[in-house]
Amino acid sequence: MSHIEFLAAFNALDFGIIWNYRDLFIRGVWLTLRLTLLGFSLGLILGIFLGLGRLSKRKWIYYPCKIYIDFIRGTPLLVQILIIHTALIPSIFGQSLGFFVSGALALTLNSGAYIAEIVRAGIQSLDKGQTEAARSLGMPKGMAMRYIILPQAIRRMVPPLGNELIALLKDSSLVTVIAANDILYAAKIVQGATFKQWEPYLTAALLYLLLTWLASKLIAFIEKRFSTSYVPKKRRTTFADQLKR
Repeated sequence: MSHIEFLAAFNALDFGIIWNYRDLFIRGVWLTLRLTLLGFSLGLILGIFLGLGRLSKRKWIYYPCKIYIDFIRGTPLLVQILIIHTALIPSIFGQSLGFFVSGALALTLNSGAYIAEIVRAGIQSLDKGQTEAARSLGMPKGMAMRYIILPQAIRRMVPPLGNELIALLKDSSLVTVIAANDILYAAKIVQGATFKQWEPYLTAALLYLLLTWLASKLIAFIEKRFSTSYVPKKRRTTFADQLKR
């Protein structure tokens, strides 16, 4: 396609057809958000346990966690989705439980492995004196981890956790291979119904761009709140406040 033909095709774009399928895209956005938030929330819980397991000195805890993390991080998410949807769930329950369960489970297991490494790195980035000080006060290891180590490590985990959330949001488009009616699936339906290529896929791209932009703004706000240098704005002093002093 020459440069002139490309410009002609671009000028011929008609996004009016997208409006006729707006309900399909709205359902796709809603499903994408549900899968992403559920997968990230459950993955965060799983990742904390796996990350702590990677730091354990007990081999029967350390090695299973390490093998799981290495396997998940070393295999494509697309393959994991297909294994879970077509093999794992049918072999356990005798039938498929639908694209939502399969997609949410795959995103959870995948996200948990990456979050585990974030948790491990966040804890190991702290000075060892923190743990020694807690133990010198008579705190058990579990209590020291809960009240001293994790609260400090969480502040350092916020940026990479935000990146993982954004990556998971974009990777959720892979669930379209199991006929999940997400944003990308809506674009494919519109493309098949209208024989238009540019409009539906550009719309899908813009929707993902909007969602990731909103997620990045939310993460920036949370990061600011967790920052050690954050100081809340002082409330304006009123005459009544001065009388109370």
